[in-house]
Amino acid sequence: VSWDDITTFLQRLNAQTPGVTYRLPTDAEWEYAARAGTTGETYGTLDAIAWYNGNSATRTHAAAGKQANAWGLYDMIGNVWEWVNDWWGAYSSASVTDPTGPATGTYRVLRGGSWYSGIPGARAASRYDHAGQSTRNNYYGFRLVRTP
Repeated sequence: VSWDDITTFLQRLNAQTPGVTYRLPTDAEWEYAARAGTTGETYGTLDAIAWYNGNSATRTHAAAGKQANAWGLYDMIGNVWEWVNDWWGAYSSASVTDPTGPATGTYRVLRGGSWYSGIPGARAASRYDHAGQSTRNNYYGFRLVRTP
């Protein structure tokens, strides 16, 4: 799925759900949710929580096939790279709370690694920046944020 595909999907979904809005998370929101209060590279043993190139048999797996993080979120690391709303950009050197990315850019951010990723790419801090927002791949996916 591409970032553009998700935008079209969100427009249709939001038109059907008055009073509720769905959107992609920001880069910071995604990482906060992936970490679920932890500070390490992963929220558990990699083989227990993620599909990556060491255990995936080179394919995407159904959701929730591995252990969830402490907040009950599955597949935050590995399986598919997840699109977020932010444009790619360097992090601010200043202390910030709930930051958003640059207002414009060339690439959108994908997070968390995929079944194709090696161990260095399968971690909560993993970011990918080489996909234009119209790029589709069999290891790109997304999750949504719902706001009342």
